[in-house]
Amino acid sequence: MSEVAQGESAPGESVQEEAASGESVPEARTARPVDVLPHERLKAYEGRSAARAGVGKDLVNAPMIRHWCEAVGDTGPAYRGPDAIAPPTMLQAWTMGGLSGHTDRSGAFDELFALLDGAGYTSVVATDCEQEYLRPLRPGDRITFDAVIEAVSERKTTKLGTGHFVTTRMDIRADGELAGTHRFRILKYAPSAPKAPAAPHTPEAPPERTSEQTNPERELEQKPEQKPQPAAAAVRPAPRRPRPVINRDNAGFWEGVARHRLLIQRCAGCRTLRFPWLPGCSRCGSPEWDTVEASGAGTVFSYVVLHHPPFPAFDPPYAVGLIELAEGVRMVSNIVGVPYDQVRIGMPVRLAFQRVDEEYELPVFRATPGGEG
Repeated sequence: MSEVAQGESAPGESVQEEAASGESVPEARTARPVDVLPHERLKAYEGRSAARAGVGKDLVNAPMIRHWCEAVGDTGPAYRGPDAIAPPTMLQAWTMGGLSGHTDRSGAFDELFALLDGAGYTSVVATDCEQEYLRPLRPGDRITFDAVIEAVSERKTTKLGTGHFVTTRMDIRADGELAGTHRFRILKYAPSAPKAPAAPHTPEAPPERTSEQTNPERELEQKPEQKPQPAAAAVRPAPRRPRPVINRDNAGFWEGVARHRLLIQRCAGCRTLRFPWLPGCSRCGSPEWDTVEASGAGTVFSYVVLHHPPFPAFDPPYAVGLIELAEGVRMVSNIVGVPYDQVRIGMPVRLAFQRVDEEYELPVFRATPGGEG
């Protein structure tokens, strides 16, 4: 039985869903003129090779598997020991060319991109990927691959701009046997023109007044009764934080947050703690679980400082940390209590709950100035 995984890629995934929804999107004004390419001309590239007879630069090997697992915090026993396999999500990693790249890209792929570039669709954003796993990869497997241009969409208008989605499919083989497929979708587009700033309001000059109009007595006689002025327009409310997607698999976590409790799942079979919440145990496969409440103590395992792009309801720059809890699991959250440039790896932090608007609280971690680990 095959297994399918769908990757997540912001910011383009929502763009791809928007264009695929079937809803009409108003034609966007682009920053530069573009040519409208006949779709039949683009469809002629479908089915043509994008890469042929590619060869992975390394055999599947234990050091790369170990580095991958350490980077993502995957401690699954299937990826260790003499009978180890590679994590399925490494499928594409074995085909990558590194800094020196590959020389196996086809002329058809370059022609298609040159055609889109020449028509004005010069920008590109990755939107999503899908992987299908047909057999496990083991150390010593030699990887070969072929890629085909699977689909070129009609002209689509998205929030980013107007362009065409291009999907490539890569068939990946281990020692000649099909091991999986990797579909990768991009948007080649012409960016939308920035909105012109609103013209500043210039009050009209008052009309010239006659001597009769400027006579104070006449003015008092003709001046109508003053009516109360309407209240000033209400101030636009501040942007609200995006809401989490709550479903049956994670509802218990958010119910705990509402009660100021940080709950960690615990497998009822092997007693392994896990975070984020999942429907089953990645170690033993049991679907049964209960929860334990985190003590709130943790350390900064890693962090990034976000400067750009700015998002409504966020005030960059700010620190986002990967926090290792005292219980051994890790979670992503904001680090507060110290300036962003004072956050350090190993810094001790403590759980807090931060109200971000009138109905929404989030678990964050508060650091103490000077409290490096």
